[in-house]
Amino acid sequence: MNKFKSFLVACILVFTISCSKNSSDSDNSDTSVNKSANLLATGDSARDILSNNNFDTLVIEIAYVTGFKPTESAITQFTDYLKEHTFKEEIELVYTELSSPSEDELTLQEIADLETKNRTVFNTGSSLGIYIYFSDAPAEGDDLEDGLVTLGSVYRNTSMIIHEVTVRELATLSSSINEADVETTTLNHEFGHLFGLVDLGTDMVNDHQSESENEDGQLVGDNHCNQIGCLMRAELQFGSSTGKSLQTNSKATYEDGIKSGCVLSGTTVLNLLQQNTAKGENTVDLDAECLLDIRANGGRN
Repeated sequence: MNKFKSFLVACILVFTISCSKNSSDSDNSDTSVNKSANLLATGDSARDILSNNNFDTLVIEIAYVTGFKPTESAITQFTDYLKEHTFKEEIELVYTELSSPSEDELTLQEIADLETKNRTVFNTGSSLGIYIYFSDAPAEGDDLEDGLVTLGSVYRNTSMIIHEVTVRELATLSSSINEADVETTTLNHEFGHLFGLVDLGTDMVNDHQSESENEDGQLVGDNHCNQIGCLMRAELQFGSSTGKSLQTNSKATYEDGIKSGCVLSGTTVLNLLQQNTAKGENTVDLDAECLLDIRANGGRN
């Protein structure tokens, strides 16, 4: 009888230790999350974002450096934009406050490294995870004095950065435009690329892609729209008094194979917003050609 009791106690101890170990391993490895599905190229998840075929919920992580949280107005307009153009009725926002990386400027590789360190939201079940980082540092190579600034950039299928510090500086340059206006336009433009626009994962119904010079001086498609007034307009390359310019579409590839699908300049956003303000409109919308494209790829309109 004593042997039986000893055997029973031993079995209970082994079972308890085994359960504790499995629980701990599960928490650390997070094997239920397939992170690789969120580490693809810009536009690769366009149809999944636009339609409800595989995912019916968007979970958006708003990761922001302390003191650089986006305005409520911009986030409200941004989620309205998503509901207008996708079939996602359920959009959940997860706010993550982060300490500053204490960098004077950020390269795309550094941005991706920060995402690896801090991102908590990924695709799970019927929920598609999006990561947006609001930074306290400008983009590498920015020159505010000469008007060469980058407001935002997409670099993966579910990842983007908004240089919030630059957004705020830019908003002070116009009395008719506020911080929320610049934030909303930047968010909506960059997310347009996650929709697959233009010809970046969502095929064009009609050819409306603009062209710009690459490093070799050749005209190539730059994944932006050539229609006047469109949110995805490609007025991204511009000169300055010093003769410098900002390329519309950086093709530099970094360690992880990431590359920027878009470099949205401050001048572009100011021009778009000022044109719309003159017409009595507060937001910049997608044009008819872009709407045709996203409808054809499973979007709402």
